[in-house]
Amino acid sequence: MDFEIDAPARLGETGLPDGRVLGWAEWGPPDGEVVLLIPGAATSRRLGLPAGVVESLNVRLVTVDRPGLGSSSPLADRTFADFAADIACLAGERGFGVSPMIANSQGAPFAFACAAAGAAGPLAIVSGADEVSRPEFTGTLPDELAGLVALVVSDPARAEAVFTGYDADALWNLVTRSAPDADLAVYTAPSFESAYRRAMAEAFGQGPAGYARDTVLAMGRWSFALSSITGHVDLWYGEQDRSHSPDNGVTLAGRLPDATLRIVPGIGGAVLWTHAAEILRALLGRDGQAKV
Repeated sequence: MDFEIDAPARLGETGLPDGRVLGWAEWGPPDGEVVLLIPGAATSRRLGLPAGVVESLNVRLVTVDRPGLGSSSPLADRTFADFAADIACLAGERGFGVSPMIANSQGAPFAFACAAAGAAGPLAIVSGADEVSRPEFTGTLPDELAGLVALVVSDPARAEAVFTGYDADALWNLVTRSAPDADLAVYTAPSFESAYRRAMAEAFGQGPAGYARDTVLAMGRWSFALSSITGHVDLWYGEQDRSHSPDNGVTLAGRLPDATLRIVPGIGGAVLWTHAAEILRALLGRDGQAKV
């Protein structure tokens, strides 16, 4: 089975008050219900959901490049709060209001930051990266990851320099090397692989600094309290996923005031693309469960 990803229906850039621009892409009807998609590590605005999904649900899906990735201007020493402010500005400029949000993989803490700042509605966190620098994960991480996390905590500037050694090919190899067979069937399907690798290449179009800053922020201690997020959060993990959260979101769910943990059998980190319609319906309260 191929997981075809349509090219964006609309591409653009929105100016920010400090002179930077934020690159975005859209799929679906212009008058559809807005859902923001926060991409995962080292992918750009161009990687959407499988063809036809958002149209079938009358959703206007909007993806955003984080600063320094894709077409968004870089911002030195940016923080989670900076990203939340960017999203609030984008929403105001383009008339979205506070919208539901999906975040994939390393995009998770950026979505949490938006929710904590009041810049996002209900969340669907899919294959979400956990706050792996927390003490409860000591001893549970693979040695290589544990070493990187320790470096991020002790010397974030040096860690950021290390992460600038990655490029699109290195990230592709990292993702596919650790993926279970069910995920590989998605990632290496011809249409999907083409879209995924194009999004990775675009993400690194300005060089590796944007990815490096993202990764230091995500692997370090988060600067916001999950307990302040009062809206509903769906946490989606594939049963076979062992690379995004050491316990597939159990600890994360316990730290959120209103969260539902959903474990999907037969898949790993590719669950966003195998279960996109189900994730959207749940996020929008169209599965019979009202969202706050």
